[in-house]
Amino acid sequence: MKKLLICMCMVLLLVTSCGKVPVLKNGEEAVITSDKTNISVNELYQEMKNNYALATLIDMIDMKLLEQEYPSDDEEKDYIEAQLEELEHSYKNSYYVNYYASFNTFAPAYFGVTDMDAVNKLLALQYKRSLYEEDYARTLVTDKDIQKYYDDKVIGDIKASHILIKADFEDTATDEEKEKAYEEALKTAKEVIAKLNNGEDFATLAKEYSDDGSKDKGGELDWFNRGKMVEEFEEAAIKLEKGKYTTEPVKTQYGYHIILKMDQRDKPELKDVKEEIIDILSEEKMDADENFQVKALIQLRKDKGITFEDDTLKKQYDNYVSNIK
Repeated sequence: MKKLLICMCMVLLLVTSCGKVPVLKNGEEAVITSDKTNISVNELYQEMKNNYALATLIDMIDMKLLEQEYPSDDEEKDYIEAQLEELEHSYKNSYYVNYYASFNTFAPAYFGVTDMDAVNKLLALQYKRSLYEEDYARTLVTDKDIQKYYDDKVIGDIKASHILIKADFEDTATDEEKEKAYEEALKTAKEVIAKLNNGEDFATLAKEYSDDGSKDKGGELDWFNRGKMVEEFEEAAIKLEKGKYTTEPVKTQYGYHIILKMDQRDKPELKDVKEEIIDILSEEKMDADENFQVKALIQLRKDKGITFEDDTLKKQYDNYVSNIK
């Protein structure tokens, strides 16, 4: 759609910028003339406005608003280069390489624009929109949200050791084969716990039984906090008392773990983790709604007082907003 609109704009520009513009009997400037039919500049414009203009107009609005808040910099340049490198890699390894003379002809077609300058502008807009989305999400995080997360989720770093008994199966394994592998891993894990209950040394058992890379260190792991381990492992470690191990094997996607909680640091003060909490909560808000960025930009245009003077385009935009909400 965007590509077609740009092409039409170029046609209009070429036609209206010529020294001599054909005029139809009704006085309108002509784009197409023939023995049987004519198309005027006005007809072309109306068709473009009715069917293709809104998406391009929204991009224009957003760029004008966002470039004031987020001037182009080296980080934006790096982002654009990374996106183009990734796309070029995909292009070179796809059948498109047989249909386009070069990446510089493929990329504009891929994005629905006319040339690489337009591609770069589109990626710059994409980058600026992402920055605004992140900043907007942060404004929605309240002090109450922050305090609740701090009370419920923030903990001191944990030091633990573990013994992992893997559920060993191939990627192509059937559900029955996977279930059997987990049953065997559970049986071994319970045997290890029985040995611990009988007073055997955790580190020694880890070196003998664990299927994890930490086995050579007796199962000892680096200090960790939330987000570093799989959820089941983290929750089990958090609930343990210092010096205790899990008396029931902990099931994760890897198999079964026996976890020993060695130490835990004091919970940090709120002021020291506030920014980190805001980052986490704003990320959650963005992830919870697939239309979050679109809604954020709708609010931006509203806050900046954008008014549509053209009734047709205003109606199109109002419908667009209504459908999103």
